[in-house]
Amino acid sequence: MVPKRLAEILDGGSLYWVIKGQVACRQRIMDIRPFTDGEGIGRCHLVLEPKVIAVEPRPCRPFQGWRYMDETSVPRDLGAGGDLLAMPEELRRE
Repeated sequence: MVPKRLAEILDGGSLYWVIKGQVACRQRIMDIRPFTDGEGIGRCHLVLEPKVIAVEPRPCRPFQGWRYMDETSVPRDLGAGGDLLAMPEELRRE
């Protein structure tokens, strides 16, 4: 579905990947291209930056649709925490 807050997302927003019940990484959203499918439903193609950025793991239940996070609830990138990235995934999750 096409997001309602399109301009905000294109101003530096990211898609956060939930993997095995945890927010694990993100990709910056470069563009959102709305289209109408064969059944007349508004949908969109997401153009993502190829670089995947690891973030602090955080439990997250599965969901569908758009969720908007304010700056205080966004998981921090792990890029600066080299030691944490070097840990085995199981230990890092603990």
